[in-house]
Amino acid sequence: MADQRRSGGVQSIARAFTLLELVAANGGVMGLSQLSQESGFPLPTIHRLVRTLVDLGYLRQEPSRRYALGPRLLLLADSSETMLNHVAIPHLRRVVDSAGETTNLAMLDGDQVAYVAQAPGSHSMRMFTEVGRRVSPHCTAVGKALLGESSETEIRELLARGGMERHTPHTLTDPDEFIAQVAQCRERGYALDEGEQEVGVRCVAVVVPSTSTRLAVSMSGPVPRMSDELVESAVPVLTKAAAALAADLG
Repeated sequence: MADQRRSGGVQSIARAFTLLELVAANGGVMGLSQLSQESGFPLPTIHRLVRTLVDLGYLRQEPSRRYALGPRLLLLADSSETMLNHVAIPHLRRVVDSAGETTNLAMLDGDQVAYVAQAPGSHSMRMFTEVGRRVSPHCTAVGKALLGESSETEIRELLARGGMERHTPHTLTDPDEFIAQVAQCRERGYALDEGEQEVGVRCVAVVVPSTSTRLAVSMSGPVPRMSDELVESAVPVLTKAAAALAADLG
């Protein structure tokens, strides 16, 4: 905080955004004690900031006495998704220029994955995802990539809340198997969806590093075109695009 004061930052504003980001990162709902513990701010400060954020509509109090993200954040969310789409599209198009297949940007939004930007592939075939679509993380490559920074306990809790609906014969419905694939993604730097969301569609995804919002870039296409060789060549292109996007987002 001393650095923020020296650079002209307003401490209370910085702390308010810290609290909002913590609530968002913890599934959208947190108690005051947990907020104090994770932020390092004293409880009186937490009380004051939370009361202000509730008054402004950016937080709301649940019957459980915990605090959830408020409806006024939707105004910011709409604008931020438009900005994110604008910033991401050039990077996604460069992946399409290199690999030819449809490329997407997705974000972790609560317990779901939301697709926020897309560059269509160069082939004449329908899109397998579209901007605005929301899906469960357990059946997508982007979901596996996005949950790479989550603990095993957090992943199990998320899966328990949302369930693991079977969409195809290949959908993962065992939490242990899903967690093993998330760990594999961490180790090798990319995740795969082998027809787990849609039959005949293969997808590869990498996480966008060092961003406050969890983002992932993916490339998807029909299995005959998404060969092992194409996936292998696409991973470094996706990784480069993700790093460039992270740099643009600052």
